[in-house]
Amino acid sequence: MAITASDVNTLRQSTGAGMMECKRALEEANGNQTLAAEILMKKGIVKAAERSGRLATEGAIGTYVHNGRIGAIVEINCETDFVTRTDEFKNLVRDIAMHVAASAPQFLDDSEIPPANLDKQREIFAALPEVQAKPENIRAKIVDGKIAKWKKEICLLDQPFVKDPDTTVRDHVVKTAAATIKENVKIRRFMRFELGEGLEKKTTDFAAEVAAAAKV
Repeated sequence: MAITASDVNTLRQSTGAGMMECKRALEEANGNQTLAAEILMKKGIVKAAERSGRLATEGAIGTYVHNGRIGAIVEINCETDFVTRTDEFKNLVRDIAMHVAASAPQFLDDSEIPPANLDKQREIFAALPEVQAKPENIRAKIVDGKIAKWKKEICLLDQPFVKDPDTTVRDHVVKTAAATIKENVKIRRFMRFELGEGLEKKTTDFAAEVAAAAKV
């Protein structure tokens, strides 16, 4: 079929690839926009450096539930609708939901931590006996170090990825998943639920169960 300039421009806007690359991909795909975009993705024509600044307004909401007792819901964005239908993207969404269930992050990154929370945690660390035992002139640095570690523990993007603790969630999404998917991929928001949370009951470490399941 004849490939029009409008067809090429549509593909170019959705992938960021060059006009000639888009035209050749459309010709190979017989005018099918989705297939043409997949061809560009597989050929690696959409470069990682170009992806980082592009808008990610498509995506999917995914869930993970462990034994009906602990669960998570996440929204992960990408650039194009066709990517949301790929196995790579679906697996990423599920893996991040599993991670949220297992690691119980409180915030996406440290920019979301309310100043009041930060001040309160700083007070708690400053009052610790091991900090008070140190010379006064180095206590602030010790507290700063504890705050930095605390942020990494409660912020999703800085936590060790549950399926690969040697890398952070941020690096898994940006360097691994996005490199495979070949689009700008971002975790937008998440929520975690635990059965009976906030009620007085026997404590069970469901998060540890999820983490163990993730490594199987």
